Amino acid sequence: MRHPAPHRPPISLLLMAYLFAGALAGCAAVHTSIAKADLDVQTKMSDAVFLDPVGSDKRTIFIQVRNTSDKPNFDIESSLKSAIAAKGYRILEDPDQAHFKFQAQILSVSKANPTAAASALRAGYGGALGGAVLGGTIGQAIEGSRGLGVGAGAGALAGGLAATVANAMVKDVTYAAITDVQISQRTREGVSGTQKTRADIAQGTGTHVEQVFNEVVKEKKYRTRVMSTANQVNLEYEDAAPTLNAGLTRVLAGLF
Repeated sequence: MRHPAPHRPPISLLLMAYLFAGALAGCAAVHTSIAKADLDVQTKMSDAVFLDPVGSDKRTIFIQVRNTSDKPNFDIESSLKSAIAAKGYRILEDPDQAHFKFQAQILSVSKANPTAAASALRAGYGGALGGAVLGGTIGQAIEGSRGLGVGAGAGALAGGLAATVANAMVKDVTYAAITDVQISQRTREGVSGTQKTRADIAQGTGTHVEQVFNEVVKEKKYRTRVMSTANQVNLEYEDAAPTLNAGLTRVLAGLF
């Protein structure tokens, strides 16, 4: 017994559907180009830091910034020193003489997935970056459904081409600079505390060596993670870097 052939939509309807899909892709690209036309820069901290206020005679600070990202030319140390000096602090080269010690490590400066970058910020100081450093664009190519017939090929080509061109020309780009920060502040005269440091060191594949250090300390430590993001349509690193630098500098200097 022969089964009736499955009903297929008329070729003209399929062609219109694919052309409409291509038009939607173009509309999405136009919307993105308008919504993301202006550069949006945001800088956030994972944890609040409250330093004890000090008199002018104790406003001395040692600043050290390390960059372990793949953008070695991303330098915030010079701008940070200038910003903190403008607040009345004296920059010292000897950490033992300074009342404050500021240490920062720039972990990543790259294109970022906004959701993953937010997770990296929530992880806080020393937390994993996960998949934060990911390139991404808004808009995905619209694929034709299977089994619609060879006659719809022209429509599929037209819709797919429109989506591809739109995606290639309009990209929603986010760059993120992720930095871990530690600030040490000397305690008042006569005040000290104890600190225990535990290190688990791997030796080969099956051995671990544990080291425990106990010491008397005369300083308080504060830790936080800071992330500055820049978002704009078709944003390039050369345009994002100065704004990321400015955002990080402003927030870090604002701690003092």
